[in-house]
Amino acid sequence: MSANNGSGPCGACKFLRRKCVKGCIFAPYFDPDQGTAHFAAVHKVFGASNASKLLLLIPAHKRPDAVVTLSYEALARVRDPVYGCVGHIFALQQQ
Repeated sequence: MSANNGSGPCGACKFLRRKCVKGCIFAPYFDPDQGTAHFAAVHKVFGASNASKLLLLIPAHKRPDAVVTLSYEALARVRDPVYGCVGHIFALQQQ
């Protein structure tokens, strides 16, 4: 049984090519469509194991914000490996 009501594996499990089990830590946060690309960036920058360990340490009600932050930072690091999201902050300050 899939963790997201029979619609297939979550975006993280789809990326990792594994079965999405009930109780998957990533299923509520990485949907099968757009979540795959976001998880790919998180996996590249932080690693799946580190991301899951981090999410387990955070209280459940704060995890959605943590996932958004992880995804934003990871996507920024993929775009700009040196500065990451700090480069975006500098660009905004210049405006």
